[in-house]
Amino acid sequence: MKINDCIFCKIINNEIPSEAVLNTDDFMVVKDIAPKAPIHLLILPKKHILSLAEIEEGDQLLTGKMLYITKKLASKFGLTERGFKIVINTGPDGGQLVPHLHFHFLGGKKMAELA
Repeated sequence: MKINDCIFCKIINNEIPSEAVLNTDDFMVVKDIAPKAPIHLLILPKKHILSLAEIEEGDQLLTGKMLYITKKLASKFGLTERGFKIVINTGPDGGQLVPHLHFHFLGGKKMAELA
């Protein structure tokens, strides 16, 4: 897939409208259009990386920052004490639908465990 065809790159470049919750130099956090929880956000790195399986050694700081953003989001949405869930789907068998690394941030209800 070319970066030009990536739906998340288009969201990051404001070519497709989205409801942004946070926008930094490195990331955009948007509300998921098909939420699976009362709070369902997507943490999108602005650098196009296909998946978690495609990160390189130089991406360690970026992925670490993605995890740190979850703490900020938990605080912003009052989930620090109640808890939240982070999902990273990787590859077709892992349920990844968009080939651009992203974290799903879910909260606001008790989350079911994986089977």
